[in-house]
Amino acid sequence: MNTIIIADNQDITQAGILFLIAQQKEQILLLDAKNKSELIDQLRLHTEAMVILDYTLFDFASADELIVLSQRFKQSSWLLFSDELSTPFLKQILFASTSFGVVMKDSSKEEILAAIQHIIKKERFICSHISNLLLSESLQQATTLNKDDDHLLTNTEKIILKSIALGKTTKEIAAEKNLSFHTINSHRKNIFRKLGVNNAHEATKYAMRAGIIDLAEYYI
Repeated sequence: MNTIIIADNQDITQAGILFLIAQQKEQILLLDAKNKSELIDQLRLHTEAMVILDYTLFDFASADELIVLSQRFKQSSWLLFSDELSTPFLKQILFASTSFGVVMKDSSKEEILAAIQHIIKKERFICSHISNLLLSESLQQATTLNKDDDHLLTNTEKIILKSIALGKTTKEIAAEKNLSFHTINSHRKNIFRKLGVNNAHEATKYAMRAGIIDLAEYYI
């Protein structure tokens, strides 16, 4: 049986979510949490629960605290469900873990229902409004990159960077490109050196800014 924790202290929102969940065929245990402390207590008892959370109504100190909580309960999955979330917050959360999805309270009923169906299947869902918002910002940032930046990497390095940004390991990229592990690892080191980054997360952010990877590909 699937367990969903509704972490939202607005009665009308809880009633709406309950109505949509009632339309699902799966057997679902529904729980609620009115604050962060209650949410943690529920997660201790149900470590694989799916959490529908209005972050803006809960007493989290920062996005970092929410990320740490999700890492503490690694088998949990999260659907952020709020009226408004800042772009920096969304980027930090969505980059941090694929266990987070997001849909807005002013999204259509059909989109909210789709989000619930995805979270039940343990799949990430990002509503069209947030996808378009992040994609638009990414494109704007790409246009402001220094022109010299476009020539930092060779075409081969850009292809490999895209694979890195999509989460593929050096071994997987080597097999895919029919190249040796050593060759791909050398390319990886050169890419990081040229970009002045220290890890795949920083390289991924560059790849998005530069338009090397499409946000739609990353969030699949």
